[in-house]
Amino acid sequence: MLSGVETLKLTVTFASVDAVAGLDLTVRPGQALALVGRNGAGKSTAMRALAGVLPATSGQIRVGGVDVRADPLGARRVTGYCPDVGGLVPRASPWEHLQLSARLRGLETWEPRARDLLERFDLAGVAHRITSGFSHGMGRRLSVVLAALHSPTVLLLDEPFDGVDPLGVDATVDLVEELRAEGTAVLVSTHLLDLAARVCSDAVVLRGGRKVAASPAAELSGPDGARRYKALLS
Repeated sequence: MLSGVETLKLTVTFASVDAVAGLDLTVRPGQALALVGRNGAGKSTAMRALAGVLPATSGQIRVGGVDVRADPLGARRVTGYCPDVGGLVPRASPWEHLQLSARLRGLETWEPRARDLLERFDLAGVAHRITSGFSHGMGRRLSVVLAALHSPTVLLLDEPFDGVDPLGVDATVDLVEELRAEGTAVLVSTHLLDLAARVCSDAVVLRGGRKVAASPAAELSGPDGARRYKALLS
């Protein structure tokens, strides 16, 4: 059984609208795949279903060899998830977030890795400040740190580059490369095509909740890639 990500005819319906419609997706261990598409394409909905925080209407989902629909708690144990919005407690500091995550996951020797990640993402200096005063980009960086703390089998990053400065982008790219080398399957949703090509080897294009194309991510970067992408969405 694949220890990465597998979906078969994944469908998520709200009222009478299929936000995700019959999505087949595979991310192998050590692979980084980008989900790209316009707002409303179904990227975040698919990520939430994979993370086990939103129930699928139908279809099959497995992450790290775990059936998400049958065992959502087990799936969360092997998954690191950076949501597109929210996920942070305004009155808690980054260190308190990390401490809580470590306790919930039963991590024992987590502090050295937590300090390293905070340093790399330029958050060490604000480790004990409450997050209510953080900029959007700081919150995005902390969400990536929290997702990666336990070196997950599957890493789900939903719009991790939104509002993030170049140093934060570099830190995220480096972290993804390191986890891939350790065998982590990485799925990144983004509307930034050049960054998708930088961090991922492959890409899937969503439109209206459906997969309309799959290609090497590099083929969607640059002016020619942007034209190709626009044609797929027209």
